Amino acid sequence: MFRYRRNTSLLSGALTMAELVFHSVARSVRSKHNNAFLALGQNMLQVVVMVAAFYFMFQLFGIRTAPLRGDFVLFLLTGVFLFMTHVKAVGAVMGAEGPTSAMMLHAPMNTIISISASALGILYINILTVLLILFGYHAIFGAVEIQHPAGAFGMLLLAWFTGCAVGLMFLSIKPWFPTTVGIMSTVYRRAQMIASGKMFVANAIPASMLAVFDWNPLFHIIDQSRGFAFRNYFPHVTSWHYALGVGVVLIMLGLMGEFYTRRHVSASWYAKR
Repeated sequence: MFRYRRNTSLLSGALTMAELVFHSVARSVRSKHNNAFLALGQNMLQVVVMVAAFYFMFQLFGIRTAPLRGDFVLFLLTGVFLFMTHVKAVGAVMGAEGPTSAMMLHAPMNTIISISASALGILYINILTVLLILFGYHAIFGAVEIQHPAGAFGMLLLAWFTGCAVGLMFLSIKPWFPTTVGIMSTVYRRAQMIASGKMFVANAIPASMLAVFDWNPLFHIIDQSRGFAFRNYFPHVTSWHYALGVGVVLIMLGLMGEFYTRRHVSASWYAKR
């Protein structure tokens, strides 16, 4: 009854892992709130409040049009959607259960399943949030026209992927320096409020200021998403290839760091903290 059955083939192993990831994703989503609909509503409310705050702030400053030709609210949404997806992915992956968690005592649970569940859970919530908000805006205020929906959705996935990569880096070093990593992650997520460039377009930035934002993969992703969303905007100074390359490198470094940490971490490390 309590015996763990080992898989004898790659297919059975893959199916077992997929089943574990599915149940872990469900547990991760439900951990936000006992009611899954309220968890979704809470995430939607955060996005709507942020968009409304920026909208009324720009109205107060007398800015009533987007820096490019098109719907001003859609301009705000393309920035806020990707920003929220990125920073929430960082927090979700960084907060995944580590090798000293009680869940790791239950075979065949492992840290890779925990990390995958946290990442897929936040992606599921954010995709539903985006679809529902866009549908509500389309039905109530007017038609939403996105020039290349597939490309815009790809940038949403890339924002999530790079957020997972950054979160994995933080997760791999958190057992060694928990307080420092907590401060670093908070600073990183707060800095993205400005460094992501969600309130302006890269083509309008002077060359002397471009270096301040050019390091940030999210800056490239948001600007590229507006190139896919708007018909009359063509990003010239950003590249989604750069963001993808940074994400892949950080994923590889994070996996190596997590593997090394998993082999050396001990529950006794936290006894003195």
